[in-house]
Amino acid sequence: MAEDTIDIAAMTFEDALKALEKVVRDLEGGEVPLDQSIALYERGEQLRAHCQARLDAAQARIEKIVAGSDGRATGTVPFDAD
Repeated sequence: MAEDTIDIAAMTFEDALKALEKVVRDLEGGEVPLDQSIALYERGEQLRAHCQARLDAAQARIEKIVAGSDGRATGTVPFDAD
């Protein structure tokens, strides 16, 4: 389980999401012993928080882009707006 030793803070969003998906698959498979399941769940929560933080940062950057040519904020646009 070399993936468990990778520093989450250094992961890209995509790498963290893949690792989180693997944790979910392993937990849903039901073949993991209880102690390992608890450790996987904890790592999954750390990965989820990292992914959420990266998404929040991306949203903040997008909202920042919506500024007038003079640099003044003209408002914000929701992250999922067309």
